Amino acid sequence: MTPQAIFVLAVLVLAAILFVTEWLRVDLVALLVLIALGVSGALTAREALAGFSSSAVITIIGVFILTAALERTGVTRSLGVWLVRLGGYTETRMMPVLMLSAALLSLFMNNIAAGAVLMPVAVAVARDRKISPSRLMMPLAFGTLLGGMATLLTSNNLLANATLRDQSLPGFNLWSFAPIGIPAVLVGTVYMFLVGRRLLPHRAPADWERLMQAGRGQLADIYGLRERWLQARVPKNSPLMGLTLREAGLGQGLGVNVIAVLPDGKPRLAPSPAMRLQAGDTLFLEAREEQIELLRARGLDVLSTPPGDTPHSLTENLRAEDSGLFEIVPAPRSTALNKTLREIHFREKFGLNVVAIWREGRPRRVGVGEMALQQGDALLALGPKRRAQMLQSEPDFIVLTATSEEGLRKSKARWVVLFMGLALGLSAVGIVPVAEAMLAGALASVIIGALTMDEAYQAIEWRVIFLIAGMLPLGVAMTKTGAAAWIANLFVSALGAFAPLVVLSALMLITLALTQLMTGQATIAILAPIALTTAQTMHSSPFTFVMGAAMASSIAFLTPLGHPVNVLVMGPGGYKVQDYLRVGAALSVLIFVLCIILLPLVYGV
Repeated sequence: MTPQAIFVLAVLVLAAILFVTEWLRVDLVALLVLIALGVSGALTAREALAGFSSSAVITIIGVFILTAALERTGVTRSLGVWLVRLGGYTETRMMPVLMLSAALLSLFMNNIAAGAVLMPVAVAVARDRKISPSRLMMPLAFGTLLGGMATLLTSNNLLANATLRDQSLPGFNLWSFAPIGIPAVLVGTVYMFLVGRRLLPHRAPADWERLMQAGRGQLADIYGLRERWLQARVPKNSPLMGLTLREAGLGQGLGVNVIAVLPDGKPRLAPSPAMRLQAGDTLFLEAREEQIELLRARGLDVLSTPPGDTPHSLTENLRAEDSGLFEIVPAPRSTALNKTLREIHFREKFGLNVVAIWREGRPRRVGVGEMALQQGDALLALGPKRRAQMLQSEPDFIVLTATSEEGLRKSKARWVVLFMGLALGLSAVGIVPVAEAMLAGALASVIIGALTMDEAYQAIEWRVIFLIAGMLPLGVAMTKTGAAAWIANLFVSALGAFAPLVVLSALMLITLALTQLMTGQATIAILAPIALTTAQTMHSSPFTFVMGAAMASSIAFLTPLGHPVNVLVMGPGGYKVQDYLRVGAALSVLIFVLCIILLPLVYGV
């Protein structure tokens, strides 16, 4: 083995360790890989940077922008509502329809976007039909993953395709994955209907269920049920008179959440920290019982103690203000993750007051402003509906509670559907390459005003782009230096006595296992070159081996870490890590076996 091959293998091992441990962000790791390969001479500068102009990256950019155009014109919302309505009024009908709807959207959308589109609809269905969200959220996530297996337009499959193209081998077309992916969708849906739903938790704690059912017109019930909400008043000669809320130190100093302030009887929800307190102001607070004496010591008259009833005047004013409770989750790659609500100035920026955070199976009600947001959290925010509508355009958060369609550019919807249809149709029949078709459709959507160029930039998941652009050169370096051939020879030496199908199964099993620990994109970027070289060493089909690795990288049902869409539903569904393992284990085995059976039948080994 050459020194360069040894260096490339060292880079591969170090990158895998960093991906699994998450000591560094995955996109940063990918860029470090790119730099290391270029500086070391393992690749030329052109080869090291070629990932940024690869068809995989261009296709993903186009898909991100087209997906955003479909969302901003209301197409995906209307489609999601229509599809989910087919599910009727029972959980047993709702689950398969939701899974198939998610799979359908994932055929032409990013998996995360498909999940984000259907989540508000699914939450509304759960609330209206008294179904626990835990019965619907995981099937939704699994449906998007299964649907993504049936199309080229997922990042894992595009990466695998780029690996073949880089070696001047025939790649995949738009529907190469469909003969295996569509049966996988059907088998997965049947499994969840017959077996999986019996393994799903029925997790609906009383407080959460009441909050889920809350909306405008039921705010009195919410306030009455808030065990830690109390009412206080600023008396005359109080040391708090004239101080701002920030200076009063109720939040940061005592950990008390100021829900609303009523100067002159008119509520101000999510009051600004710069708001000054005056004598006679009524405050509605969220606090623990042991904090009551501290509030009195600060100069407040506490008028009611837990469990206190919210005064009728406040709830009536809230109705008049068209306010409500909104369920919000951080986007999987949100910049708000690992930061507190106070650090991101959530209340000041969005005008909504987070009154609870759902985490690890239970709601946290006090001190939420000081809690660093985590993947899988669900936020309960109180405030005006117009503020929640504004939050819908914020890429860092996903609003689950249905709001009005105000602000959608519905007049452009038909054009965007036409552009998406043309992009899919022309690329499917081979008239235009997929990358050019998707990018053209995206640009056309911007030109007609379905979204602005700034919105298009915001729609692109740059972390995914840099991850793919950084990891593609690793595959080239592994092939160029002989590192992939060395690993393939080891693999064949260990399993060469067996049939190629056994070797393919082993490769897919390794891919499946790694996918549970790190992103599918990172897994396929590492293993696709090995799969290709192994196939060539055994005189088997590189097409089949690389497709098998790509399919296995989408079997991400065992842990929340397997795919961001699993994390996306974790908070709204109230799931724990073990829930994924319990429901996803048998599904993973089923889909794995199905792929092993169908791959040689459809494409040969």
